[in-house]
Formats: sequence, C-alpha cells, structure tokens
Amino acid sequence: MSLETLYLLHTQPNPQRLATWAARNRLLDPQGDLGYALHALLHAAFGEHAPQPFRYLDAEKGLLAYTRLTAAELAQCVALADPDVVAALGLGQTLHQAGMNARPFPTQWAPGHVLGFEVRVRPTIREGKTGRERDAFLSAVEKAGGAELDRSEVYIQWLRELLVRQGGAELIDAVVTRYQLLGVTRKTQKGGPGDARYSRFVSGPDVVLTGQLRVTDPQSFAQILARGIGRHRAFGFGLLMLRSVRG
Repeated sequence: MSLETLYLLHTQPNPQRLATWAARNRLLDPQGDLGYALHALLHAAFGEHAPQPFRYLDAEKGLLAYTRLTAAELAQCVALADPDVVAALGLGQTLHQAGMNARPFPTQWAPGHVLGFEVRVRPTIREGKTGRERDAFLSAVEKAGGAELDRSEVYIQWLRELLVRQGGAELIDAVVTRYQLLGVTRKTQKGGPGDARYSRFVSGPDVVLTGQLRVTDPQSFAQILARGIGRHRAFGFGLLMLRSVRG
C-alpha cells in the first residue's frame, strides 16, 4: 500500500505548563521521562489522529512528529481541545502561532538513494513464549555464553536486522551517540471490560543512533517513516530524522 501524503509536524511544548498538566493527570515519570505524558497530551489535543511517531528533543528545539493530516486538519483538532492542553503543547489559535507548523515531507524516494539519519530507539527484543521485553545487549551476551561484547555494535546490528525485517532500507553505517538506561512508565492493557489499568515501571535501553542508510524499496521506506522504528513508538521513540548526504 503506497503512502501518498506525510507531514512533519513541529511544536514547542511549554515546559512549565506541561509539567503542571502531567502532575494534575498523574503522568509524571519518576525518572523524568516525558514520553508517556507527551503521548497522553497529543491524544488529548488530536484524539485518534494524535501524531506518531514523535520525538521530543528539548525545551528549545521542541517536538517533531510525523502525521498524515494536513495543517488545516490538525488545526480543526486543536480548535476542539481543552485550553490547558493547547497551552501545554505551546499552541496558539492557529498552528502557525507559538512555533507549531506542519510541512509536507517526501514520500517518493529513488531506489538506491542514500540519506543521513538520526533515530532514538529502545533496542529490545521479545523473548520466547513469555514475550518478555529485554535489552538486546543483555540477550546477546547471554547467547554468547557471557563473552565480552561491544554494546554499541550489538545495538547497531539490532538496527540493521530490524531494517531488513521491515524492508524499505538497508543500513550503510551507524554509531551510537547516546546511551542511557531509562525506566519508563507504561499503562497495562485491559484484560476485559471490567478490568482496571494500572501503571508499571519498565527499565530498558534508551539509545540514539546516527549514520547513513540506503533506500531499497521506496514504498516500504515511506511506510517506515510513517510507522517508526522499533518498539515504544507511541512514547517518543522510533522517529527517523533524515538529512541529505553530499555526494
């Protein structure tokens, strides 16, 4: 299935208003991760059309997200949102006030096109029948019988294999530019109509990789951009930031 339209959305959430809104809704993370709070805030503003994947860079650079909605359609959603939500996201009465805009993003790529990239990921794998999520590095060490492995190389290989499985692009080279062990707050899924959801704390790797990739299938690559890379894409991971590569 081809992807005809994609937009790159930018906004600058107000740190103080975001913290107040998150505290009021009991969404503050004990380690300071804003992923779940921003996930909830975007859904409060845009409903089922909440942009995803997204990445929050910092208070100065703001938040980036991919969406299939036009600026006019996004503005309609914002017009119906609660004023506190609009203020926390740093929005004015229109998308172009207070530093928010949406611009068309390419969906047509030539096979063989080389692009620079940066992506924040949570390199984990699902293990066995339990489906337990585990750090890809710890899993690799266990499989290697406790042998010494390079953490960065394991994460780069994880990304290389993930791109192969998803199709659309192949990794040329990459480096890990940031690594930290980060615990994040997640809500459990409901087991049935009467079941209550509760918060749980999940620890795992938070990794930023930069490098170059090559487009192998244009349609599949466009879907990767719209869908994101890896797990926890709804919580601030998986957005591919692209840049041109000089020949």
